Amino acid sequence: MDTTGITLAILSALFMGTIGVFSRITELPAETITFFRLLLGAGFLAIFLLATRQAGTLRRWPTWPVIVNGALLAGFIIFYVQAMNLTSMANAIMLVYLAPVAASIFAHCFMRERLNLAGWILIGLAMLGFAAMMEFRLDFADGSNHAAGLGLAALAMLCYASFILMNRRIRPHVPVMTRAFYQLLVGALVMLPFFLHTRPEITPVNGLWLLATGLIPGFLAITFAVAALSRLPAATFGTLAYFEPLAVVFFGWSLFGENLSGLQLAGCATIMGTGCAKALIASRTGSS
Repeated sequence: MDTTGITLAILSALFMGTIGVFSRITELPAETITFFRLLLGAGFLAIFLLATRQAGTLRRWPTWPVIVNGALLAGFIIFYVQAMNLTSMANAIMLVYLAPVAASIFAHCFMRERLNLAGWILIGLAMLGFAAMMEFRLDFADGSNHAAGLGLAALAMLCYASFILMNRRIRPHVPVMTRAFYQLLVGALVMLPFFLHTRPEITPVNGLWLLATGLIPGFLAITFAVAALSRLPAATFGTLAYFEPLAVVFFGWSLFGENLSGLQLAGCATIMGTGCAKALIASRTGSS
C-alpha cells in the first residue's frame, strides 16, 4: 500500500475544505480569494524549494500537460464559484462531486486503471454518503437562473475530472514540486484578469487571512493533491476526495454552528468508512 499517497490525498481533501472558512471570515469576493490562494500558494512553494535547495527543479520545462492543468485548476474554481452564484450551493456541489466518479470511470475505460467489484461498490457508497450529506435534495426555487448555474457546475465538474486525469498523464520525470508550482502559477495568471476587474480593498487583517489561504488550501492542499495523484490510481484518489465535503460539513458545524441532521451524520460516517475501506483493500491487494 502506498500509505504516503493515501495520507497525502486525505490531507489534501481536508485542507481543500478550509477554503470556505477563509472565504466566510474575510468576506472578500471569490475571485480575490482564489487569486491569492493560487498566487501565494506558488510563492510558498517557491520559498520551500529555496529553503530545501530544490529551486533548480523550477528551471526545467514543466511540459504542456502541467500548463494545461493549471488552466483546468483555475477553470474548475471559476465555474464552481459562478455556479454557486446562480443556483444553490447544494446543487453545485452535487454536480461537481460527480468528478471523482467520472475520472474513475474514464481511467477504467481508457487508462488501464481497472476497477474491480469492490472499487465500484466503494465509489457508489461514497456517492451515496455524499448525497446523504446533502439530504438528497436539489433546490429549484423560482426566480433563479438554475439552468445556467447547473451548466456552469457541469463545466466545473469536467474541469475537476480533467485535472485528476491529466495529473495521472504527466510523465514521471517531471518532479512533483515542479508540477505543483507551475499549476499554481498558471492558475493564478488565469485568475489575474478577474481579480483586477474587482480589485476590492484589502485590510491588514484580511491580508493575514489571505496569507493563511495561500498556505493551507493553496500551497499545502494543492501540492499534496498533485503528489498524491502521482502515486495513486484515479479511482483511489477519487474515493478519498470525498473527505473534502466531509471537512466542509465539519467546519460548518464546529466553527459556525451549522446543525447536522441524523441523515447528514450517517452520510459523514459512510464517507469515512468508504475511505478507510479503500485504503485497507489497497493495502491487501494493491488494486485500484
